[in-house]
Amino acid sequence: MTDYDLIVIGAGAVGENVADYAHKRGLSVAIVEAELVGGECSYWACMPSKALLRSGHALEAAKRLDGAAQAVTGSLDVARVLARRNSFTSDWKDDGQVAWLESADIALIRGRARITGAKTIEVDGETHTARAAVAVVTGSLHTLPDVPGLAEAAPWGTREATSAQQVPESLLVIGGGVSGSELATAWASLGAKVTLVARHGLLGGMEPFAGELVADALRARGVDVRTGVNPVRVDRDEHGLVTTTLDDGEVVITSEVLAATGRRAHTADLGLETVGLEPGAWLDVDDTMLVHGTDWLYAVGDVNHRVLLTHQGKYQARAAGEAIAARHQGTPLHTEPWGAHVATADHAAAPQVTFTDPEVASVGLTEAKAREQGIDVRTVEYELGNVAGAALQADGYTGRANLVVDESRGVVVGATFVGQDVAEMLHAATIAVVGEVPIDRLWHAVPAYPTMNEVWLRLLETYGRPA
Repeated sequence: MTDYDLIVIGAGAVGENVADYAHKRGLSVAIVEAELVGGECSYWACMPSKALLRSGHALEAAKRLDGAAQAVTGSLDVARVLARRNSFTSDWKDDGQVAWLESADIALIRGRARITGAKTIEVDGETHTARAAVAVVTGSLHTLPDVPGLAEAAPWGTREATSAQQVPESLLVIGGGVSGSELATAWASLGAKVTLVARHGLLGGMEPFAGELVADALRARGVDVRTGVNPVRVDRDEHGLVTTTLDDGEVVITSEVLAATGRRAHTADLGLETVGLEPGAWLDVDDTMLVHGTDWLYAVGDVNHRVLLTHQGKYQARAAGEAIAARHQGTPLHTEPWGAHVATADHAAAPQVTFTDPEVASVGLTEAKAREQGIDVRTVEYELGNVAGAALQADGYTGRANLVVDESRGVVVGATFVGQDVAEMLHAATIAVVGEVPIDRLWHAVPAYPTMNEVWLRLLETYGRPA
């Protein structure tokens, strides 16, 4: 039996942050990992997917500039793109991440953890107890839609799609969410003939114009985007080809099929039933990430199903790590909105970038979500291509921006930008939403000229200056 103040189950980016912040406050910490230290984001999600996308983005950006376009005489060097992607995963080796844990004085326990009781876990037959808390940071797993034959056809999930070492001749992507849209963009840029099918439009849950602009761009690059259709049967033949029958009667034959249709909690084999919780369920938490009905169990990141984004999970981790330490040490706990020990931004101020081309950068509430919450909102939009800085960024720049304004308070509660290179514009909007900066004060935040940030001025002009 080995005792620590805190035991963290899951050594991904979020788990590492829980452990680090608690340890910095004086707690002894162990972290348990069954696979690679660094987790999904480092090896199969954020980093490799963006590495796959970046070269194609850079090439397309060059083609949109007269003078630079004439210098583009070839296509992507696929082998080098894949090699660069591999470098960002350290070739799926975690030596560097393990070295960081050692430097941070956080104990690493290799193996699969199972909760056996309050503050108690077992790893490979050895029992470990926590004096303060156990934090579950096991993330989420991709799901397969219930389509006859799909599982037997050995489809790609997001892991296979971000780690593949060869470009398939053709690829069917099932799902028009963030992962499906990004991976369709990536593999099309690398030369695959891509078909994307989505039950509804692309990027559901975002402002409608975001999915529309991304779908238009994918089609312009040769991706066969089909919305309003579902696969009803999938078969892989003896030659490896995949035949997918759609509910409109069409048949698509591809080299590979990627299911990018959702995530589920990674808690099925965690032993939750030993402490009265449902195996396989998302874990319901308060704003300090404490699981409801317990005083020792925390759930941080995807596993609590609040916001399934790495950066938001790391934000939760900072709050949780310090809250665990404060409770254990008996120091003041700051749980008021925007306090040091809560993740208030999860509710209405989470930023997200979808790295398609055009990019989609958004924060806070869409107009539809704001109205669902009963907020009296007014939304203003502006074409990014009409901004001087955007016109300089790319010839024929196509993009759009909007602000969602809470009329009763005179503050921005949501913003969305769609266009080339808009990701780097997002943090200003995030600060405006989190800081609840009044519209009349935003008039004094002067955007530098000529940059794309001038769209802020144009949006404010469209909204109208307060009397």
